Amino acid sequence: MPENERGSLVIIGGAEDKRADKAILKEVIKLSGGDDSHVALITTATSNPEEAGQEYKRLFAELGARSVISINITDRECANNVEGLKVLENATCVFFVGGDQLRISSILGGTEVHRIIRKLYEEGRVIAGTSAGASMMSEIMVVEGRDEEAPRKCTLKMAPGMDLLAGVIIDQHFNQRGRIGRLLAAVAQNPNIIGVGIDEDTAMIVNKELEFIVQGSGVVTVVDGRDISFTNISEQYPDDPLAITNVKIHILPKGYGFNLIKKQEIIKK
Repeated sequence: MPENERGSLVIIGGAEDKRADKAILKEVIKLSGGDDSHVALITTATSNPEEAGQEYKRLFAELGARSVISINITDRECANNVEGLKVLENATCVFFVGGDQLRISSILGGTEVHRIIRKLYEEGRVIAGTSAGASMMSEIMVVEGRDEEAPRKCTLKMAPGMDLLAGVIIDQHFNQRGRIGRLLAAVAQNPNIIGVGIDEDTAMIVNKELEFIVQGSGVVTVVDGRDISFTNISEQYPDDPLAITNVKIHILPKGYGFNLIKKQEIIKK
């Protein structure tokens, strides 16, 4: 994708501040055009689309968005309804609410709405998502795995994401739910892919050069497995503890970042 046309990705680890400073949501509106922003909410992931839609409509309106619409796409027929999807054409930001990331990929993957969202991104628009809406951004996404325990050989469930950000696996609610073990297991299975764990009330903001800067109160954890020297990963005895050596981990708070092309950290000045 030509970088001079690529938009921004705002990938939020979930539970972003909605009451106090609202720093991450403010950044979404700023990148989307400020008081000229038009936000389209995609509520496919949630089991309470009306409630989620109303909440984010109120929040983005309070933050100065010119218009906010909520679109609840519940099946693939709806996701291929070109006429019904014309409302997306004027969006300066498409925002995915949280819920179940497999609903996003299984309902929207490969459909007209998927094509339109990629086109909007290629035209320079903002694509943002929180929680499940973060996980679905990547080429491969974690669907299910054990939290808060030592990593296991092969107990992860992964699936293709929406592939807006190639070469990464994204996990969310990261330190709050003790997910370092499952991200290490994901990287052990895919050592050429960068693992990214995003804390709650924290976002990685990806620019057109595919550099991201961290925003919010937590940290982003980057797991780089390209130099792994040994791992016992296999489908045999999947519940056995995972062995993995020479893996590189970066812990990045607000203002720090990472270049996803060069695979290098960006240090806050």
